[in-house]
Amino acid sequence: MTTVRPAAAPTATTAGAGVGPAVTAGGVAVGAARIVGLSLGHATLAEADHWIHALRPAPVLACTHLVAVPYPHVAISLLTTLPITTVPELAEAATAAAGGRAGRAVRFPGAERLTGSLTVSEILQRSAIARVEVLGGGTADPGTVVDTGDFVRPQFRGGELVLVTTPAAGDRLVPFESRTPTPCCADH
Repeated sequence: MTTVRPAAAPTATTAGAGVGPAVTAGGVAVGAARIVGLSLGHATLAEADHWIHALRPAPVLACTHLVAVPYPHVAISLLTTLPITTVPELAEAATAAAGGRAGRAVRFPGAERLTGSLTVSEILQRSAIARVEVLGGGTADPGTVVDTGDFVRPQFRGGELVLVTTPAAGDRLVPFESRTPTPCCADH
């Protein structure tokens, strides 16, 4: 496994795109937030999730991306002010993650408020999720209850976060991705 090396300034391997004005920390400007791609060679989504959750300070937005270069693994994109770079042999994967139009959001505004059972309307009000969909069935009704299982991983698609759900017992919904996937899908 490779390690992240802080860079003195953004480099070509950070694949960063500026997205806003300078962010301040204690009144001191620390730079413009930008999307940064990085690749550490994580073999699974769980490994990448764990790495993301260990970051301090926590990023506002962090997504995982399945990449095939130079070998199949999970790359990460972050909205950050930190200068982060990837080792040269994984730079292509980092660039792909930063430029990806789709990803699986691990950290996003409001994620910590999506616990227990919530209506679709509450999910939309409490977080940056823009839409809740039922797999194969379109947009979910605002009054439908979603049992979050305290594990919500919306998809970043077309510039917005979309939570994909599936029907569950009692006319409820559950997120399509669960913390403990069934064995038939666990290795995908």
